[in-house]
Amino acid sequence: MLNQEFKVPAKLKTTSFALLGIGIVTLLAGLVFLLMKGDQMAQNRFWAVLLQNSIFFLLISLASVFILSATSLAQAGWIVSFRRIPESIGSIVWVLAIIVGVILMTIVWTNNTHIYSWLDPSYNPKNSLNGLKNFFLSKNFFTFWTILTLSLWGWFGVKLRELSVKQDSEPKGSTKVYWLNFNFSAGFIFVFALTLASTIPWLWIMSIDSHWFSTMFSWYTFASSFVSGMSMIMLWVLYLKRQGYLEIVSTEHVHDIGKFMFAFSIFWTYLWFSQFMLIWYANIPEETVYFQIRMHGPYRIFYWLNIILNFVAPILILMPRPNKRNYFVVTLVAIIILVGHWIDFYQMVMPTTVGENWHIGWFEIGIVCGFIGLILFLVSNKLTKAPLVPQNHPFLKETVIHIS
Repeated sequence: MLNQEFKVPAKLKTTSFALLGIGIVTLLAGLVFLLMKGDQMAQNRFWAVLLQNSIFFLLISLASVFILSATSLAQAGWIVSFRRIPESIGSIVWVLAIIVGVILMTIVWTNNTHIYSWLDPSYNPKNSLNGLKNFFLSKNFFTFWTILTLSLWGWFGVKLRELSVKQDSEPKGSTKVYWLNFNFSAGFIFVFALTLASTIPWLWIMSIDSHWFSTMFSWYTFASSFVSGMSMIMLWVLYLKRQGYLEIVSTEHVHDIGKFMFAFSIFWTYLWFSQFMLIWYANIPEETVYFQIRMHGPYRIFYWLNIILNFVAPILILMPRPNKRNYFVVTLVAIIILVGHWIDFYQMVMPTTVGENWHIGWFEIGIVCGFIGLILFLVSNKLTKAPLVPQNHPFLKETVIHIS
């Protein structure tokens, strides 16, 4: 008899509440510190940390919705055994979307030009596309596109979860809900292509360096969030297995998740190198300024950590087949990848917002703890709401006999 009903262990509940409490206290302490000190650098640090962490945790959670949609369209059976994990993660996207929306709208509508310089009325990009760029980087367009995007992301995350749970109560052999899920997955991929795969990274992150641009930036951001999202799924799969759940998840399934972590670490590196190499080779001042502070300035430690944690470590550790089937090894690599790509997002945001005055202190660590606690609490509670293995999924048999 499969152990299908997940109950949140007391230790996990305590941990999530503790981390969430640390985050809330840190946020309140940061507000008090900001009001007491009141200098511009403290204000920049406060908003930059909230912006970086909220976007990072939103995008790695959104990766689960993308994974669900992509595997549904591919009619992949291997993911069914642990499908409820990305469903649960995807269904909390709306919560993180609200947090991101509040932070972004506060920054934009308080005219925080120290985060987004294009909010300055005198801002005028020095290129031949001034009219188009000024329309794109405007309060009204930013607000409209951000709210629309966040609403759609949250709605699709909840909808795909609802349809999957609904499949459980359908007559055995019925595929009506399955094909409905298929159609909604196609809809999400279309939305995804117009948002995270293109416009949203330009608006939220790249426009922080408003005079710099890269045509590969959105794909670079996608690769970073996807491999981090897959790593988060890996950690949840292994945690549930250690708790005695997901009996039908075998070493073959873990191996497949490990292959995605391995492959997209290489894909991220390909995009990182392509973006860097073209800018380095062209040696155009308005392009190289982005890497000058990151490669030769005070952020050079993150520049090299990026390579070590996000490429060297995953490829060297996960290249041997046995390592992708070793639970301890893949757990370690998943943590390395998550830390590495948090650093990747950190170096995307901080150089332009706080300049050389960077430091990772109590505020940065506390906010990270808060987001981790929030995700642990929300996902663990969502996992209790439905059986851990879909009951009437057409590919349930295929996932049970899956061989990598």
